[in-house]
Amino acid sequence: MVRAKYVDANAVILGPSTIGEGAFVDAVVVGYPVRAKILGDFKSLDEISEGSRIGAGSILRSGSVIYERAVLGSGVELGHNVLIREETVVGDGVRIGTGSIVEKGVRIGKNAWIQSMVYIPNGTVIEEDVFIGPNAVITNDKYPPSKRLDPVVIRRGAVIGANATLVAGVEVGEGAVVAAGAVVTRDVPPGAVVAGVPAREISRVDEYLKKREVYERGV
Repeated sequence: MVRAKYVDANAVILGPSTIGEGAFVDAVVVGYPVRAKILGDFKSLDEISEGSRIGAGSILRSGSVIYERAVLGSGVELGHNVLIREETVVGDGVRIGTGSIVEKGVRIGKNAWIQSMVYIPNGTVIEEDVFIGPNAVITNDKYPPSKRLDPVVIRRGAVIGANATLVAGVEVGEGAVVAAGAVVTRDVPPGAVVAGVPAREISRVDEYLKKREVYERGV
């Protein structure tokens, strides 16, 4: 069922996909089948797609591809050319910037803000109100290419700076801050501010928030 307020003539909506009321759907693909299916025999992509679910009021900009069995909540906003793979669940109010890649089975909590060109691999957990800056990279394999994946967990309200790298298996604690360009090789405690290669704690988040307040005032 498609109840969007706008669906571009070049949009491709496959299988039993549902799109909520008031959504904006530009020239995107919704419900793209998984690899195993396109390697098999089929007559059309529509026939083999299990569809995906797009929430009310979402904005899907041109060039984005959402695989089958992906679920996007209400008010989700995608930039251009965003890829979201199967079995991923995106919470209400999430924003994902242009060129970002969200792989299979990712969980993204409500109101997270993921900026452009971010890479999020299979199984990553991102809780609500997380901010991830542009070109950040998350990994899930310590000894690639191995047969074991060890996903990253980013807890509620954490901030990940631009060009930061999170190594497989680390957990970034609630409200923690990872500085731009940092390489995180071990868990970040809740409320810690870390920087460097490898990342080390340099302060606590209360100091960071004070500095941000001064910065915002232009003092």
